[in-house]
Amino acid sequence: MSNTQTVVEPVHKTLVVDCSQERAFEVFTREIGTWWPLDKYSIGDTKITEVVFEEAAGGRVFERHEDGSEDDWGKVLAWDPPSSFAMAWSPGSDPQKATHLEVRFAAEGDGTRVDLVHTGWEILAERAEESRNGYNGGWETVLEYYTRKLS
Repeated sequence: MSNTQTVVEPVHKTLVVDCSQERAFEVFTREIGTWWPLDKYSIGDTKITEVVFEEAAGGRVFERHEDGSEDDWGKVLAWDPPSSFAMAWSPGSDPQKATHLEVRFAAEGDGTRVDLVHTGWEILAERAEESRNGYNGGWETVLEYYTRKLS
């Protein structure tokens, strides 16, 4: 069976955070460098000074290092604050092999429901399942940091 015929299960994470939809969106995007566990999940070997989320379709998401160099995490595909964003996700790898990340924010009670869906693993061919499984655990860790930031 060819890899184009094999469907790899999406990574789907859902959490409810204790803040407004607007705040949840802003922290996830504009303030990503303040909570993302850069010591665990980053590209560059040098100190990272910031993570930039260019806030428009076509914008870049990248880390900037102390020496001025930059490494791309991906490209924004859709931008609909404070409801959702989508991006081609390819941190440190070939943008032609990007997976698809979508994060949605919706009011739920006094808080906000955050749904993260990471798909498109099939583009990674023989590494698809392994990569998906790694990200499944990785997103758990990342979202714990996000939740702590909002606490």
